[in-house]
Amino acid sequence: MCAENPLSKFNLTYTSLASTFDLTLIARNLKKKIVFSYEPIAVKIFFDDISIDDGSLPGFTQATKNVTTVKAVISSSSPFPNGTDVSPLKSNLKNKNLPLKLTLNTRVEVKIRKLKTKKFRVRVNCDGIKISLPTGKSPTTATTANVKCKVDPRFKIIKWTV
Repeated sequence: MCAENPLSKFNLTYTSLASTFDLTLIARNLKKKIVFSYEPIAVKIFFDDISIDDGSLPGFTQATKNVTTVKAVISSSSPFPNGTDVSPLKSNLKNKNLPLKLTLNTRVEVKIRKLKTKKFRVRVNCDGIKISLPTGKSPTTATTANVKCKVDPRFKIIKWTV
């Protein structure tokens, strides 16, 4: 999976943040016999440990040997939780280049020919996204050349019962 993040709005105060990301997710299935079905995808965007934005992408089914593109606008305007130190974010804005982390959470069902798995959770963490702040009304596009994404399948091997 790969994501592109044009930023069209970013307004930061010491107590709140208003932002709008036009998120594009590109998923590639290079397998000849495997079909993936994704539930809706929860998206969180971070600067260090500060949550910048969150939203969701629609679920989709990806056929074999296929490239699927999913787009969504993620917009928020919310106050920071009490005690959130936004000074690192404020000081980084002077560079006009904001390093972001992206976390995607979903459940996936895999179909291999006639065999179907149960849905299992998957988390994708992407680090190294750099985006410049928009000036005026024109959006900016993220630099994703050095992005490293880690896919973390989350299986329950043992179900405990008491």
